[in-house]
Amino acid sequence: MVHPRMERRFTMVLADDDHLFCKRVERIVQEEVDGIVICHTGQEVFETVARRAIDFVLLDLQLPDMDGLKILDALKRTNPEIDVVIITGHSSIDTAVDAIQTGASNYLRKPVKRHDLLLTVQAIRDKVLLKRENDWLRERLEVQEGDCGIVGQSPAMEKLIGTIRTIAPLDCNVLIQGETGTGKKLAARAVHQLSNRSNGPFIVFNCGAFTEELVANELFGHEKGAYTGATSRKIGLLEAGNRGTVFLDEIGEMDPAMQVKLLHVLEEKQILRIGATVPLDLDIRIIAATNRDLKKMAGMGTFREDLYFRLNVVSFELPPLTRRKQDLPLLISHFLAKYNRKFSKSIKSISPEAMNLLVDYDYPGNVRELENTIQRAMALCTGEVVQPGHLPRDIQQSTPEPVDPEVLKSLAEVEKDHIAKVLQFTRGDKKMAATILGLPRTTLWRRIKQYNLEDGLQ
Repeated sequence: MVHPRMERRFTMVLADDDHLFCKRVERIVQEEVDGIVICHTGQEVFETVARRAIDFVLLDLQLPDMDGLKILDALKRTNPEIDVVIITGHSSIDTAVDAIQTGASNYLRKPVKRHDLLLTVQAIRDKVLLKRENDWLRERLEVQEGDCGIVGQSPAMEKLIGTIRTIAPLDCNVLIQGETGTGKKLAARAVHQLSNRSNGPFIVFNCGAFTEELVANELFGHEKGAYTGATSRKIGLLEAGNRGTVFLDEIGEMDPAMQVKLLHVLEEKQILRIGATVPLDLDIRIIAATNRDLKKMAGMGTFREDLYFRLNVVSFELPPLTRRKQDLPLLISHFLAKYNRKFSKSIKSISPEAMNLLVDYDYPGNVRELENTIQRAMALCTGEVVQPGHLPRDIQQSTPEPVDPEVLKSLAEVEKDHIAKVLQFTRGDKKMAATILGLPRTTLWRRIKQYNLEDGLQ
């Protein structure tokens, strides 16, 4: 598993309609950030944050198309974890208070002093990287406990987890297919964690987020002087993933010219940095993911057929949430625990009325939409129970159907029942039960004691 600083960099949006000011800020912070997107309108901000992974937004309060406080409020509602710093030439103490109360991390006034700007960006960068590292360490601990990170006990998910456990030790390329938001990255990480490469890096790259030139630079790296602005050597992500796994998300969006270069890497097991003359040997496993039909695209000539066959050594498809509705209570309990930790809250449950609405909704955005829904609800909830009013309007306006009480069991109750059934099936054989459950025997024994299931065991 790759260290979090390698997996995703610190990225920011600078939103201001003053072009000269934007250029000045970009020069000042370029050494502190790994990627900066300049936006001149609020609409551009929303489109960028929706399309790319952004850690930090530096936001002018006076944009041409909308008020900065409204932009701030919308950003924090849809992504409570994003850091936003307000910057304006129309400052007042009242505006500053409003911005902080709406969720801004800080407030700067124009003309911005270089020292103040750098300190602000550095503080947010350090906070983001520290939080990411803490999440990574917690995930490492869960992996050591034997949990591959996939939540679900429906037949579709049990089949998926079995497939992942079967193919993970095979050192071959994998193609993951599924709708947007079904958890393709999580499945790829599970394959990596359960493989013989688990101690190596896990590198993630979104093929649809960059132009052809940027994709080549990100994947292959460059030598010093390879082009104007290349002031030092840069290691590409493929090279950084040596002896590990490289996850190429949205592979169907890759430019045809880059498809040729990737095919060469897969065939020759070598890469050539931009501007280099000597190729480098490479030992990586490629996991690619797409929400498109690559076989159909290959038949139409919009995706290279030879690359498709190279990637599709083994493949599996993630089921949409509509085909695993019985996993909803498990998923909701998982996200409650996750965001209680992240938000330092102690929200205990979902009200029956809110749970009915959540279970009845169709989730076109799949598990990702469910997670964002729970995250938003918990951010808005000030008590111990999430109520219908904390849910998005689309979900509130859906018409719930009566829910089977079995569906509303707690995570602990579901886990206890499942372990009991497996132990009954194995006639108390804990070794066999641990294998079926995918748990270390020590973890299973702790669960047995926790749930008072010792009676009748061998």
